Amino acid sequence: MKHALFSLLLLASSLQAEVKLPTLFSDGMVLQQGQLVRIWGTAEADEDVKVTFGEQSHSSLTDSTGKWSITLNPMNANAQPADFVVAGKNTITLKNVLVGEVWICSGQSNMQWTVKQAGKAQEEIAAANHPQIRMFNVERVPSMTPEADCKGAWKEATSANVGEFSAVGYFFGRHLHQVLKVPVGLINTSWGGTRVEAWTSREALEERPCATEMLSDWKDAVAKWDEPKELAAFEQRKADWQAQVQKIDAENAKLPATAPKKTKPQAPRAPEAPTKTPHHPSVLFNGMVAPLIPYAVKGAIWYQGESNQRRAFQYQELLPTMINDWRKKWMEPLSFYIVQLANFGNGKPVTNEPGIPDTWAELQEAQTLDKCGIAIINDIGEQNDIHPKNKQEVGRRLALWALAKDYGKTGAEYCGPLYLSSVLKEDKIRVQFTHTGAGLKTRDGGEPKCFQITGADQKWVWAKAKIEGSEVVVWSESVPKPIGVRYAWASWPVDANLINAEGLPASCFRTDDFLPSTLGVVSPFKETATPAKPAPAKP
Repeated sequence: MKHALFSLLLLASSLQAEVKLPTLFSDGMVLQQGQLVRIWGTAEADEDVKVTFGEQSHSSLTDSTGKWSITLNPMNANAQPADFVVAGKNTITLKNVLVGEVWICSGQSNMQWTVKQAGKAQEEIAAANHPQIRMFNVERVPSMTPEADCKGAWKEATSANVGEFSAVGYFFGRHLHQVLKVPVGLINTSWGGTRVEAWTSREALEERPCATEMLSDWKDAVAKWDEPKELAAFEQRKADWQAQVQKIDAENAKLPATAPKKTKPQAPRAPEAPTKTPHHPSVLFNGMVAPLIPYAVKGAIWYQGESNQRRAFQYQELLPTMINDWRKKWMEPLSFYIVQLANFGNGKPVTNEPGIPDTWAELQEAQTLDKCGIAIINDIGEQNDIHPKNKQEVGRRLALWALAKDYGKTGAEYCGPLYLSSVLKEDKIRVQFTHTGAGLKTRDGGEPKCFQITGADQKWVWAKAKIEGSEVVVWSESVPKPIGVRYAWASWPVDANLINAEGLPASCFRTDDFLPSTLGVVSPFKETATPAKPAPAKP
């Protein structure tokens, strides 16, 4: 018995002494070219660890806790698979390692959406033969504290694997690969339905006054959570639902075959502990971002915001907080390219009435940030589906930004027109833009549409508009003294048609400074289904 116990202790000691790497360092990985590349892991305290890759070989002693870190010098892109060796008391050999461009792909369901769910899925899967494009899918795990590691594996973009790739991430990476002719690594860390605060560290949120109420509400939710009570209430809701379904089934059975059937209600959702939900602040940063730091990457692409639309004004602060948080944690000025939400019906009837508060448009406005890029896609959305299928064009438009800003591929416009300024001349407002490219035009060749205008009374009306050079002139005979213009200011902006000569659509915008409908909504516990009425202008 003593001998067996001694053997177990010896085995445990041996396992602790092994050199180990985070899962991100594994077969098939892509390392970032042109930057210092940090490699890290654990081993026995004061153990000498050596990393060999290509012509480089570096050593380091572990600290008293067994942690070690080694930095590789900047490398040139290399599409020739090579071994990556880490040696201490044991040796780890990683196979099929490439050097190229590495990007993080993050956000909610539209980033999570896979190639097999995208448009032309079967064609794309059949044509996928890009072994130099690899994706690491981070397993979706929330955590209340920062994790040191995550689960996942590097996969090549072949027909056997690409169906499970993030579609936006894959099409972005494919475009880069085709233009740059270098390997591309994509780290997909995304989760449908999640909010920006879940992807932001706790310390970063605590520094923002706009997050104080939200953090307090979550603290109260955790304190008040009573699992037996919640489960009992759920069982009652489920029983009530089953009874209602049975009643509707019985009623439908009595109806003639040609008669429309009554719709069954959706099943109630099981309760979720506030410490286990992916919506709790910081839990996705902890479980799905912290383990990636400081893996060398060029930047990140971000497709998220649908779940924050009812707090769109707060998002103007939360999104840059998250971006700055990531840049600080990586200690790099990461390039960051954002997908502006696509046009979508948002469950509302299409109205021809201007001036209606719209949380979707307010969120789109909040996504346009300094020191970040914006891929505008308000021309490829689907009215009744929050997940537009044309992920190919989303990826391409993101890649246009990266190619222009990160890789010096200038000479072509990479963004749709963005609002710059406006000036009142007589009874018309003249609007100026950036990213006009070879000139402004309309998609259908007609006059610009979907513009609205108002005077000081804030009574919005549909406006006339025309393109004059690099400006759009907006007016209405019923508004002799206009003070504000809005364009495509709706979740489903019917007939919005302003583009540049390169065919990239203009972003929605407003020139007014009227208070938004989402002002003051700073906690998901305080959100309402109906936006507030238009607020008065700022004093």
